[in-house]
Amino acid sequence: MCIKISTLKYSFVFCLSIVFSGNTFSQTIKKPAKDFASKHTKTKVLTSGNPIFPGWYADPEARIFNHEYWVYPTFSAPYDEQVFLDAFSSPDLIHWKKHSHIVDTSSVKWSRRAIWAPSIVEKEGKFYLFFGANDIQNNQQKGGIGIAVANDPAGPFKDYLGKPLVDQFHNGAQPIDQFVFRDKDGQYYLIYGGWRHCNIARLNQDFTGFLPFSDGTIFKEITPKGYVEGSFMILRNHKYYFMWSEGGWTGPDYSVAYAMSDSPFGPFTRIGKILQQDSTVATGAGHHSVIHIPGTDKWYIVYHRRPLGETDGNHRVTCIDEMHFDKNGFIEPVKITFAGVKKELLP
Repeated sequence: MCIKISTLKYSFVFCLSIVFSGNTFSQTIKKPAKDFASKHTKTKVLTSGNPIFPGWYADPEARIFNHEYWVYPTFSAPYDEQVFLDAFSSPDLIHWKKHSHIVDTSSVKWSRRAIWAPSIVEKEGKFYLFFGANDIQNNQQKGGIGIAVANDPAGPFKDYLGKPLVDQFHNGAQPIDQFVFRDKDGQYYLIYGGWRHCNIARLNQDFTGFLPFSDGTIFKEITPKGYVEGSFMILRNHKYYFMWSEGGWTGPDYSVAYAMSDSPFGPFTRIGKILQQDSTVATGAGHHSVIHIPGTDKWYIVYHRRPLGETDGNHRVTCIDEMHFDKNGFIEPVKITFAGVKKELLP
């Protein structure tokens, strides 16, 4: 009898153990979903989780406005469905609020599809949203890089020029993937380009056009070796860090590389990759932006990647991880994670 009771007791415990282990394994293989859910269901939030918000979003640009973090991504869908942009804001990198349809083709009449890779700056109380539209393939097609303007980072944004700012191919660069960089002297530059060419141009004071360089040219090519698209630039310790995406955006080899220079015009000699896939986490990690916490040397990289097992080119999600520099100022390779980053309130 005792043996029989003991056997039943042991079997009962063993069964419970199997059930418990099954639940744990299920949660592990679905960790990205669990990470996101945990932010909203647990009282104590530890990390952002990756992706940082739900939905298919790519090409994220992160900025700080009004003491909040903002992310402006591409809505990742077939080109004919890419007719609007959403934005997301957060006080702490953990909790994100969605701002739907901050701009769309109804407010920018010349755009009709493929609204891509927004870049945004605040100037004199207004917010200028630069975007690519229509995926033009030659100089005869209508489209290129446009600007929308609003009084609030959440919009609504309205067409600023009534036409594209850049609607031609210059130096072989497709007019897409624009980034607006403000230099230490207050000068704003437009850095952009697809099809393996990148240009830099000096924006005029009201962003209605460009100022020529000393040699009379408007668009100066700064393409480094390996460049494909997705340009971004930061300034740290008097060094200009130029970053870009390499590989094919639909493939697992999509990645980010960088170069350094004493000038925003280069020359930029490729140093190496800083962001790429991890076969245990995600593939196609690329087209990024960077957040710098004011008054500190804390840096975060915001980027898109493709969840494991996804084969649809548009199935991309927006993620965030820490970015570090070594003692010589070089960027250390970024470790992509499921956990994301810890809570970070702005100073």
